[in-house]
Amino acid sequence: MSVGRRFIVIMLFDGVDLLDVTGPPEVFALLRRETGEETGYEVVLAAEAMDPVTTAAGVRVLPDLTFAEASRRAVDTLLVPGSVGVDEERRVRALTDPAVVAWVRTLAGRSRRVASVCVGAHLLAAAGLLDGRRATTHWSTAQQLAEEHPAVEVDADPIFIRDGGVWTGAGITACLDLSLALVAEDFGEAVALRVARQLVMYLKRPGGQSQFSVPVEPVSATPRMAGLRHVVAEHLAGPLTLADLARHAHVSERQLARIFKAELGMTPAAYLEAARVEAARNRLETTDDTLDRVASACGFGSVDTLIRAFRRKLDTTPTEYRSRFRRSG
Repeated sequence: MSVGRRFIVIMLFDGVDLLDVTGPPEVFALLRRETGEETGYEVVLAAEAMDPVTTAAGVRVLPDLTFAEASRRAVDTLLVPGSVGVDEERRVRALTDPAVVAWVRTLAGRSRRVASVCVGAHLLAAAGLLDGRRATTHWSTAQQLAEEHPAVEVDADPIFIRDGGVWTGAGITACLDLSLALVAEDFGEAVALRVARQLVMYLKRPGGQSQFSVPVEPVSATPRMAGLRHVVAEHLAGPLTLADLARHAHVSERQLARIFKAELGMTPAAYLEAARVEAARNRLETTDDTLDRVASACGFGSVDTLIRAFRRKLDTTPTEYRSRFRRSG
């Protein structure tokens, strides 16, 4: 570890998500504890001015320097957190301040690599840094990212993606996985694993791993769709066919398929499988039910069908998922 301290700038702005800002420094701080050496990271928080910044959690954070001061230094890693709001239809929407976007563009030009945390990907995209690249973000704003930035190849499933010198991370705690991946790139897998152990984390989830929280709760645009989703939730254990759903909605099967595609962006079959996987995921986390019982209760019919669905949706098996995420008590 002969490399000097790497200068990492984390951007601050009003309404920023607090964990996006505080999570990565915790990972970087543990590097020195694990290695016992001075080399590692110099992490600073930068903002438009030196005034306290109020985060989305209401906690105020003091910057270490201004964006202008940071732009006069060579930056090793620029970390861009995000901010969200809720529109009149109660949909989560990523927010992008043009002034912040301009500074993202400026600071990125001084940086060896750039990484977004959660919905910070929207700021990178607005700055033109994701054009022609594959990127991820929190699943709740992935559709917004794809619609607003068609030049970006949006993949809502992985917990983080690296495309050249640009990294994008998924939601909330995935910022720790992304930070560990940066440590691994700089100082090796062995060091990153030691840091992960100190964080009491599942040891370094790979970037290709699914975000795991299945997005089966998009906003329903109509009462009819809301009713259909209640029908699905109440009849997961039984054989629920397209004809059954069409009958509940008083429409033809073809029209039902169009409704699901228009309002939820998926087929009825895909939604039903996602809902069943989510129900199974909850049982695996919170109960000691056998796989047979989980499969039966969630409408999979057999353990083999359950396993295949988990591999498709989560890229893991039910047994492996339970071993990682089982909640005691």
